[in-house]
Amino acid sequence: MLRSAVRAIKPTSSFLRQRATMAPRVAARQFSRSPVALADVHPTSLEVFTEEEQMLRESVRRFAEDVVGPKVREMDEKEMMDPEVVKALFEQGLMGIETSAELGGAESSFTSAIIAIEELARVDPSVSAMCDVHNTLVNTVIRTHGTKEQQDKWLPLLAQSALGSFCLSEAASGSDAFALQTRAKKDGDHWVLNGTKMWITNSYEADVFLIFANADPSKGYKGITCFLATKDMGINIAKKEQKLGIRASSTCILALDDLRVPAENVIGGVGQGYKIAIEILNEGRIGIAAQMLGLAQGAFDKAVPYTFQRSQFGKPVGTFQGLAFQQAQAAVELEAARLLTYNAARRKEEGREFVREAAIAKYYASQVAQKVSGAAIEWVGGVGITRETGIEKYWRDSKIGAIYEGTSNIQLQTIAKFIQKQYS
Repeated sequence: MLRSAVRAIKPTSSFLRQRATMAPRVAARQFSRSPVALADVHPTSLEVFTEEEQMLRESVRRFAEDVVGPKVREMDEKEMMDPEVVKALFEQGLMGIETSAELGGAESSFTSAIIAIEELARVDPSVSAMCDVHNTLVNTVIRTHGTKEQQDKWLPLLAQSALGSFCLSEAASGSDAFALQTRAKKDGDHWVLNGTKMWITNSYEADVFLIFANADPSKGYKGITCFLATKDMGINIAKKEQKLGIRASSTCILALDDLRVPAENVIGGVGQGYKIAIEILNEGRIGIAAQMLGLAQGAFDKAVPYTFQRSQFGKPVGTFQGLAFQQAQAAVELEAARLLTYNAARRKEEGREFVREAAIAKYYASQVAQKVSGAAIEWVGGVGITRETGIEKYWRDSKIGAIYEGTSNIQLQTIAKFIQKQYS
């Protein structure tokens, strides 16, 4: 089990010191007086991981290939997540990666969560999306903004059995998230919510919902508040969308009709929802980058071996210069996406500014995912468009990367603002 493996290697020092001890130390030249040469902690490459992170990668890769892999096509065809896969994610400790061991989680790093998301996406981006939203959005909001009582009550459930869903988007509030129309009105020791949520991931299977509603429209977006509700409170699944890609990952419309939520279930305080949403979506974009990275690598790994098994004109098609150069270009772009994603994750862990880096990673990784998965179909020829190979699924799944948790244009706008701030 991942959870037991992770607990066996509990970190005893800071993140930076862990990275430093993993890397070979090179004696500074005597004449060098640079800060790097004299520093206690020496810089390392972006692909230096702790022992815990390496173990997690290996464990998740085996789990994805052995448990998820055999069910991928069936889940895609049925457009439904297999309950056994959801159960196995919890059993493997993958639904509380950053949650403390005391509360039933794996108590691992943010980069560990990113690694898990990446490795799951290599096999099935739908399962990766479920794990991503649950960990980087739902768990993180409660862990960072919930009271101790809320954390003690909800994080153990979310680590062990209850799937979470993040409910922000509406028909009129996509990129303009703060234009949401769902309203919350105080009624004694409860809040009554009314409205409709759209494009809500995990909602068909979820037990716990973080719902954003405006508790004081007179204050504009500063009235937005985050509420924790459970399905048995009366959340109605109005429609389950039929999608181009990530079909097994549920995306639904939620109808909230006089939904009564206990006042004690307000997360972060009344009127603080907009701050929570901004903060968590910036972090969540690194998760989407990891999804797209894993997806692209999965398509690459499936397609490239075939090009050396199939021969035309007396030699493997993968050895022809035209195809070989395409694969080399894809490898370069995969590596760039990987480093951008890991860099954003490490900066977030280190408590450094990461909003720009997260936007760059998500934007670029989503582009690479579409490009590599599309090219992979062409590399294998006619069989690439058949569902039997699974390669065409990666291409279908890739399109969502440019849309959810901030469209590509929103990412470019974010990056542009940093450029303007620096140079204007």
